[in-house]
Amino acid sequence: MLNQINYEEKRFIIVNDIQNTLFYFFDFDTRSNSKNMEFEHFHSYYEIHILLSPHALHFIEGMPYPIQANDFVLLPPSLLHKTGYPEGVPSRRLVITFMYKSDGYGFQDAYEEMLAPFHAPLPIYRFPDEQQAVLIGLINRIVELSRRAGTQELTGVNELLLHSIFTEFLFWLNRFKDSNIYHTEHAEDTVSERIYAVCNYIHTHYMEELSLEELAKEAWMSPYYLSHQFKRITGYTITHYIHLVRIRNCQFLLINSRKKITEIASDCGFTSFSQFNRVFRRFCGESPSDYRRSRFSGTAPIAGASSIAGSAPGAETDASMDGAASMAAPAAAEA
Repeated sequence: MLNQINYEEKRFIIVNDIQNTLFYFFDFDTRSNSKNMEFEHFHSYYEIHILLSPHALHFIEGMPYPIQANDFVLLPPSLLHKTGYPEGVPSRRLVITFMYKSDGYGFQDAYEEMLAPFHAPLPIYRFPDEQQAVLIGLINRIVELSRRAGTQELTGVNELLLHSIFTEFLFWLNRFKDSNIYHTEHAEDTVSERIYAVCNYIHTHYMEELSLEELAKEAWMSPYYLSHQFKRITGYTITHYIHLVRIRNCQFLLINSRKKITEIASDCGFTSFSQFNRVFRRFCGESPSDYRRSRFSGTAPIAGASSIAGSAPGAETDASMDGAASMAAPAAAEA
């Protein structure tokens, strides 16, 4: 391979933790088919997934996308996703998670522009060798900085230097975005393709009343067969998945709007406020009003993120969103 990230298994590079207004966490590790994430999940921070092995499958908002070595999967806060790795030799990958203060440290417009590639309709990037070399070279500078420092937790001038290099990385990522040569491919399994289409339908119609019969018509399946195949392929029941998508959007509105909670519940497809309260508590472990009060802090996605929700690094294999906005320090990511 022409351009290679300097990989060392189990290497972590850490600046601060998720409780700070700025943090970085670089996780170099392997994942095998037996450690595939069973469920889609989302976070309150930005994530970059870089595959370092030949191929894998990344699911975004219920849709599968094949990825190959050195593809950059850019995940903004609250985007539902998971990675599926092939059987056989464990796959290498680098996962970078980070968060910036919501005001961009006085450079909000600049940060919004730099982070624009994360908010593309399909934020997967495959670059020609020349652009790829620039981006990988900057990541390798960060790896070398950590090696010279002799510690996984950078402090002092080293953490400032990492921030500077990573800011340059984001600058070039944004500059190169129009050179993206990634193209989508359809799932080979017709049944899987139809189930993913149902997932996508739920993501775009969650605010409406959704019935099993309606979704079955969309999938050209019987209601019973759809229920069975949906659980087999996604790991969720249809009802659980609908609730997951609706609650994710409720979380966003609770933090990013001044709407009344009853209005938010209605806007996100809940026909009963008591049902909304019950489902929200089950997924998030607290009431909607408590969630809204506790999330107004200095650390938040730069404006333009689709939501603020999810778990701290390392908690992402959980089947639900219990403890959704945990403020634990970063641990090894599961992506």
